[in-house]
Formats: sequence, C-alpha cells, structure tokens
Amino acid sequence: MRRAFASIVVGFIVLTGIDAAFGGQEGAASAEIEKLKARIERLEHLLDTQQRTIEGQRKIIEQQSAELKEIKAVASKIEGASPLLRKLSEKVSLSGLVEVEAFARDGYEGEDESDITLATVEVGLDAEICEWVSAHILLLWEEDDTEPLDVDEATVTIGDTERFPLYVSAGKMYVPFGSFESNMIQDPLTLELGETRESAVQLGLEFKGFHSSVYAFNGDIDETGNDEEVNSFGASAGYAFETNTMALDLGVGWISNIADSDGLTDALPAEIQDHVEGLTAHALFNYGPFGLMVEYVSALDEFKRGELAFDGSGARPASWNVEAAYTNEILGKETTFALGYQGTDEAVALDLPKHRYLATIGMQILKNTTLALEYLHDEDYPQRDGGTGDEADQVTVQVAIEF
Repeated sequence: MRRAFASIVVGFIVLTGIDAAFGGQEGAASAEIEKLKARIERLEHLLDTQQRTIEGQRKIIEQQSAELKEIKAVASKIEGASPLLRKLSEKVSLSGLVEVEAFARDGYEGEDESDITLATVEVGLDAEICEWVSAHILLLWEEDDTEPLDVDEATVTIGDTERFPLYVSAGKMYVPFGSFESNMIQDPLTLELGETRESAVQLGLEFKGFHSSVYAFNGDIDETGNDEEVNSFGASAGYAFETNTMALDLGVGWISNIADSDGLTDALPAEIQDHVEGLTAHALFNYGPFGLMVEYVSALDEFKRGELAFDGSGARPASWNVEAAYTNEILGKETTFALGYQGTDEAVALDLPKHRYLATIGMQILKNTTLALEYLHDEDYPQRDGGTGDEADQVTVQVAIEF
C-alpha cells in the first residue's frame, strides 16, 4: 500500500514537472514569434521604401539619359559649327562701353539740380571683310539725348596701312577735326565747339607715324542758294610716336564750314550767308606717369550778327583745353589724378561757360571697371557780354565699364 502511494506521488510530481516544462517553452516560443513578426514588418517596410527609392532613381536615370542625349546632339551641332565660329571670331570683334553717372549741381542762378543717369551705352562692331576691306559700326544711346538707339558711326574702309599707306573711308563718321582727348568725366569745351559728325568720304595716309587726310561732305548748314550740295571740306595732318616711357601726338586740322559742328548746328539757322572756316590744333604728351594735353579750336572769321551774335556784332567762337595728369597705383589699383582748365571766347550764344576748372580722380577698381569722382567749377560770361556773371559748381560720380 505504501509502495503504491509512493508510486502515485512520484508519478504526479513527474507529470507536473513535464507540464511545467512544456508550458514554459510554449510561452517563450510565443514571445519569439512576436519578435519575428515585428522584424518581418520592419523588413517589409524597409523593402517597400527601397523599392520606391529604386523606382525614383530609375526615373531620374531615364531623365538624365534623355538630357544627355540632347546635350550630345547640341554638342555635335556646336562641334560642326565651331570652325565657322572660330573663323567668325577671327574676322569680327565686338566692343562696348557703359557709363552710369550721378551728379549734383548748383547752377548760375543758385538753382539746385541732381540726378542719376545711364549716361552712355555704346556697342561697337569691327569686321574684316577681306584683306583690304573692313567695316565699322558703333551704336550709341545717351539718356535724354540719343533716344532711341542711334547709329553713331558706320563706315567702310578700303585699304591696309600696314601694307600700303593710303586708304579710303566712307560713311557716317566723326571727321578728323580735333582730338578731344580728356581725362575728365565731362566732355571738353573744345569738343562742344568742334566735334563734327557727318556722312563723308575721307582719303587718308599713314606712314611711319605721320598721318594726314582730306574729306568732303554735304553739311547741315548751307550757304544761301547752295542747298543739298557736297560743298564742305576739311584736311588734317599730324605726327605720333610712342616708346616704352614716352608718347607724343601732334596734330592740326582745317574745316571749310565750322558751322556744321554738332555744337554750332543747333544754334544757327539752316542757311547762313557765308561758310565760316575753322582751325584746330592739339598736342598730347606723356612721359612715364605724367601727361599733358593742350588743344585749341576756333572759327577763322565772324558769323553774321543775325546768325550768331556777340557783343553787338557777329561772333567768332573759340575754345581751349589744358589738362595735366598723373597716373600711379594706389592699393594695387591704377589711379589717375587730373587737373584741367578750359575756356571759350565769344561763345555765350552757345550756352558755354567763359571759364571752367576741373579736378578728377579715377581708379580702376576692377578689370575694365573705373570709378571716377569729378569736381567742376564754371564761370559764366559777364552781364555786359550777355551772360549772367555768376558761377556754378558740380560734383559727378561715374562708374564706367569698357570691354
């Protein structure tokens, strides 16, 4: 009996242990299954993300492949055209100038004036048509002056002075009457009186530094009874040379009708009784950092009183310009200091000052970019000569880009 009970107890204990053992393993297995399910979900999410990424990259690759084909097609066309472009670049050159100015002025009557202007836009094209023929075109836009865009110059030149000294130019040009070089922002008074732009024919010569020319044109100001005729003529001559340390340019010019200058045309009637001849002379000298400019322009006779008057009789206008300059580097930038004195005689009817004093500093702040500051002081003609007798001052800042 005792043996039987003992066997039952032992059997119960064994069965209980076995059940507990299997029950524990089942719980652990369930936990592992849950972990595996979570990992599967994460892997499925990661796989889905990667598939979307691969799909997006596939579309990008297809797009880039299409763009690459287009680029190759364009490159092939450019490569085919490159010999033509190279040939064109050898024959045609472009140039340009942009000037932006801001100024403040205290006028003769004490009136204040200030403005910001796009003063100048120039675009030039020079083309070598063949060995002996070239063309030049210059387009000009000046705010409140030449609007819209104006064909300022357009000429055809036959000749090559490196091979033969003679040449012929024809078209719209500034005829060779005056130099008008200046370091200042404002145009010199010599330019205001003498600069002449006409459609003309010019025969020129250049030989070993010597240069001369003769020209003819039909001017805007005619003699009474001689309308629409080529009856204005001019001639110029000069000599220029340059070394490493020195440069010199000397020149003289004559014109049969100075009334055709841009500054005089607007002040004169369309017809005058007689043409008035004009004379100009200039000397430009540079030695190292120093420079000197001198120029003179004058009518050689008086206009009639009813055409251009001064002091109760006909005017014989004249103008001059004298400049001294010094150029050196400041903070590694090429800088030019310049002082100038300009003046006129019998030019009150042209609204030009009797005396003008200028001081300018210009610095090349970046490649082909210049920043300049100028102070200008004008003295008008006295009241007895028809002026105001007053003085005016102006300060101008200019940014100029040239290419």
